[in-house]
This record gives sequence, structure tokens and C-alpha cells, in this order.
Amino acid sequence: MALLRPVTEPRERVPRLVAGLLLCGLGIAFMVAADLGLAPWSVLDQGISEHTGIPIGTVSIIVGALVLAAWIPLRERPGLGTVLNVLLIGTTIDLALLVLDTPASLAGRLGYLAIGVFLWGPGTGLYIGAGLGPGPRDGLMTGLAARGVGSIRLVRTGIELTALAVGLALGGSVGLGTLAFAFTIGPNVQLFLPRLTLRPVLDGA
Repeated sequence: MALLRPVTEPRERVPRLVAGLLLCGLGIAFMVAADLGLAPWSVLDQGISEHTGIPIGTVSIIVGALVLAAWIPLRERPGLGTVLNVLLIGTTIDLALLVLDTPASLAGRLGYLAIGVFLWGPGTGLYIGAGLGPGPRDGLMTGLAARGVGSIRLVRTGIELTALAVGLALGGSVGLGTLAFAFTIGPNVQLFLPRLTLRPVLDGA
């Protein structure tokens, strides 16, 4: 008879995880180069970068590590995906920005913005679909919600708005890109996640 066998082989999951995180990092880099506004956490990272002189990707790694430390009292357990999320996205941002300059024309900047926002769909689909652990911010969200702070939607909204407010106060870039990300990230991920999630497969016996 046919049995369900979970797809757990690292050769299947890890490359998808890494590819997804690289796409997310490239997405942020294109949005930074577009200079038309960033996603909430990137606004925070950019604001800190402006005040410290630390590259925005490196700031992203530091902030991700600090958020991960907040998991300790929440008793959340990180996975390989959690650790690589902290390291790979920030590193990809810094490397990509070495070659990506802000286009001279508005059309070019809008093109960069569209690419950056779009890449978060397949990037998130591959990363989450690999099933190797949530990102630091996702774990913070689920940990707080599990301890009665509020619903998933309420907690995530509060986290995003807090990051956005602090980033804005520090001089991070808020604009068209922020709105574009906010209104498209849900449908974008919803489109790709079911198609890129590894599922159990039939193992004939």
C-alpha cells in the first residue's frame, strides 16, 4: 500500500530555504535602491543605519539577533531557518547594494520598487515552505500571541507599527514603497506559498 512520507531530506529543504532568503534580501536591496520607501522593519534598519553608519544589512542582522534573544523568555525554539534568516538576508542586502545604485529616472526607481516588492512573494514562499523554522519576527509574533497578548493579527500589526514608528523617528524612508509592500505582501505570499511549500509525498510499498 502507499504510505505518506514527509519530505525532510536536507537536500530538498535547505536549498529552497537559502534561495528564499536570498530572494528576500534582494527584494529589500532593490527597495532600498529605489529610494521610494521601505517595509516597516527595513525602515527601522535604515533609521538605525543612518544614525550609526553601520550598513543597513548588518543592522538587519543585529536587529534580527536582538529579536531572537527576545524568544528566550517566550520559550520559542529556533530552527535552521531562524538562524539563516538572521544571517543571510542582511548579508545579501549589503552585497547587493554594492552593485545596485538608485536609478536616475523615476521610471527606473519604480521598476526597482516593483522588483523588490515582488521578490518577497516567491522568497517567502520558498523560505516558509521549506519548513525549517520561522524567522525571528514570526517567532516573536507567535510567542506573544500564545501567551495571551492578543490575536496573531493584532500582535503582528502592533509589532510592525512599532518598528515603523521607531524607524520613522530615526529617519528611515517611508513612502510609496511602504504602502506598496503593506498592500501587496499578503496577496503576494498567498499566491506563492501554497505552490512552494514542500508537502508529504506518496511512498509506494
